[in-house]
Formats: sequence, C-alpha cells, structure tokens
Amino acid sequence: MNSFNNFNLDTEILKSLDILDYKIPSQVQSRVIPILIDKKDILVKSKTGTGKSAAFAIPICNKIKKLENKLKALVIVPTRELALQVKEEIEKIGRLKMIKCSVILGKEPLKNQILELKQGTNVIVATPGRMIDHLSRGSVDLGDLDYFIIDEVDKMFTKGFETDINTIMKNIPNTSCKAFFSATVDNDLKEICNGYMKDYEYIEVDEEEILKNQIEEKYIKVEKQELKYDVLKNVLYKFKPETTIIFTNTKKQAEVLYENMKSEGFLVEQIHGDISQERRFYIIDSFKKHEFNILISSDIISRGIHIDDVSLVINYDIPSDSEIYVHRIGRTGRAGKRGKAISLVSNNECRDFENIEVYTKNKIEVIDIEYCEKDKIEYQKTIKELLNKYALLENQEQDEFKGEVVKIHISIGKKKKIRIGDIVGALSNIDGLENSDLGVIKIYDNYSTVDILNQKGKKFLNDYKEIIVKNKKAKIREEK
Repeated sequence: MNSFNNFNLDTEILKSLDILDYKIPSQVQSRVIPILIDKKDILVKSKTGTGKSAAFAIPICNKIKKLENKLKALVIVPTRELALQVKEEIEKIGRLKMIKCSVILGKEPLKNQILELKQGTNVIVATPGRMIDHLSRGSVDLGDLDYFIIDEVDKMFTKGFETDINTIMKNIPNTSCKAFFSATVDNDLKEICNGYMKDYEYIEVDEEEILKNQIEEKYIKVEKQELKYDVLKNVLYKFKPETTIIFTNTKKQAEVLYENMKSEGFLVEQIHGDISQERRFYIIDSFKKHEFNILISSDIISRGIHIDDVSLVINYDIPSDSEIYVHRIGRTGRAGKRGKAISLVSNNECRDFENIEVYTKNKIEVIDIEYCEKDKIEYQKTIKELLNKYALLENQEQDEFKGEVVKIHISIGKKKKIRIGDIVGALSNIDGLENSDLGVIKIYDNYSTVDILNQKGKKFLNDYKEIIVKNKKAKIREEK
C-alpha cells in the first residue's frame, strides 16, 4: 500500500502519523499492519531500519479505545535501550488518542513501577526478567491483552532468555494476537515459534535489496592497522558528513580512538559496555540532538537503536560476523533516506570482508581517499555551522506535534495524595478546557504532567500560572 489512509485507521492515528511525517508505509509496514489489525499471529523477518517498530505500534494504538484504562498490549524486548525506543514510538503514534505506555526495566525501583501501573496503562514495554518480577507479584494483569509482541526474538533465544519467555507465555491469554519480529530466522527459530503459535503467517521482507538501494557501500584498503587513523581523518575531511558513527570491534579500540580524536578537536563521544546505562542514554540522546557529530561505538548500538539522519557509518574494524556488518551499516539509510557506509580494511581483515561480500551478495567498490588542507578547513567550518543550526532549531521547536499537543508541568504529585481524578477535576473547571482536551496524565512523587490537546495548551499557559488541585495551589508551566 502506498498510503496509511488505506489501512482504515482511526482519525487520531492518521493525524499523528501525518504530524510525525510518516507519509508512505515501508515494505514491512505494508505487509504487517493489515495482518495485525485483523489480529492474526505472525513471524516477521525484518532487519532494523525498515520501520518494524511502527509496524506493530500502529495496529496496537489503533485497537485501543480512547480513554480505555486496561492493559491491551505487551511488548517484550531484550535491551533497555530498545525498550525506551519502542516506548517513544508508541507514545508518539498514540499521543492524540491519549494512549498510556509504561516501560518496565530491571535495575530500577519496583515500587515506582508498581505505583505507575496502578494509575493504569494501555501498553507495557518490558525486558523479560523484570516482567516476570511483576507477574510473580500480581502487579500486572494480562487478562484483557489483545497483542503480545516480541521484538528481536532471535536475540532472545541466543542470549538465554528462553526460560523467561516460556514463563511469560504461560500468562498470555489464548485470545491474544502474537507477533514475533526477528532480524534472522532459521529452522530452529521456526520450531520454537511453532510451539508458541499454532497457525501463523511468516513474512520475510527483502531488506538486502532495500539496503542496496539506500546505502552506498565502499571500502578503503589499508596496509596496516596503525595507518587507519590517518585514513579515517581523510574520509571525514573529504566527505564532510553531518553525523557519523564509527564502529570498532573492541572497547579498548573505541577508547583509544576516542582519546585520539578528542585531543585533535573532533566533536566526539564514545559508547561501549564499560559506559553506564544512564551515561549511554544521555550520550545517545545528545547525539540525536546534534550536540556532537561523531559517535564511536563498539557493537553495543549496532542493533536495535533508532537514530535518524546518520550520514555516514565507518567500520574502523571489520567484524568477523557478517550479520554484525549488516546491522552496523543499517544505522544509516533509514526511513527511506540515503546513507553511506565506508569500511577500512587492513591486510589481515581481507578474509572477513570477502565473507561479508558473499553474505550480502554484494561486490563492494574499493576507493582511494586523499584530502587537501582546504578540505579540512571546510569540514571544520561545515560542522560548526551545522551544530549552530541544530542548536537554534532545538531552542525554537521542542515538540514534533507543533502546538497540537502541549505537555504541562503541575507542581504537585503523589506525596500530596494527588490522583488522576483530582487533576481532571481541576482542569475541567478551567474556562475553555473540556475533558476531551486532556490527554495522557502522569503523576510522579512531587509533580504531575498532562498533555493538553486540540491546540489549547499555549493559551492555557498564557492565561494561568497556577491552578487549584484538591484545595491546594499548584504552579504550572510547560514541561521541557
């Protein structure tokens, strides 16, 4: 299908997709959305970067009724980073429909998660272990579940999650639609899926052709590993990419490369397994906001992380696993955009690179790169201008919904025994605001947030600096 209008979606969902600039469904979306709308079980082979998160998020959000206060969908993912990404996608698509999505992760206080779940949620995105914790405590009721999704199901069963998945599956109602997504599908995985789903449709999206069309792949022959750093700089100065991800095979190599580039004034950050989860989230968020333009990474983000508009991927080291190569270059050329991937191949990496060409069925062109001092000066000027431009855009426009929805901050929360009904009552008494203008409400310990819909948020903030909630004065402002 060449339009989301052909899927018979709710008006609010279509409006959100238009605001988010989702114009033409990707191949995986065209094939998956109609099946999930009909609540049929599926196994989907589709690599990252093809729009698969939206492929299940759109039917989920479409199925949930406005103001419904039941858990209707559970999405299980293998990593914290992917969980947060999927939650963001669901919240954006379901925002005008007031869909509430909770993320349930390990290494975070169970008590806070239980309190959030008690407020009501429509969708849970969770890692397996923490989901089992909640099921064992009875803090999650799956009785009304319409959809059960596992993303990166191949990774689940190669990383030791099979027992956890079996435990979760025992709690899934027979009436729930099940959809499993995987970058790779072999006979073993099909056998496992046969045990979970009696009748399911298998969909295989031809991403190899998509990658060939969207990603320009080249490689540079480098005699020795120690010469790669100079070649790397040549590539950056010559191509002048707006944003670059550089992949290394080891944490140590990432650290060395980071220190070298930092000392030469490149706007660079590093991310690998020794970086804390919180720091990783901060770095990825900063990269998305264009606060720096080069990210050095081990394979920790080669898979499952959605970063828009990556101009160039550089394989500083060649992976011995060809599948990792495909995941790496899939960080660019996303959502129908063009991208470039350049590999630096030393003599002792030639065999691995030849295996990659066989695996991808693609003869990759070799190139030579030379630059002059003028290229270096132009690169530095270009990056400075780009960062200034994005800083201005960030200050001017914080929200893709462009005033259609404004999130407000209310300076009162759980510690004052405030409930969602108290917030609704307070805002419903405001002239010009009706219940239909109130979106997702979340209450935290010391504050609350509310989405004001229908372009009424700005006027409300201009007219009011505080409101009365449960006989208590509360200051209000726009949530940043």
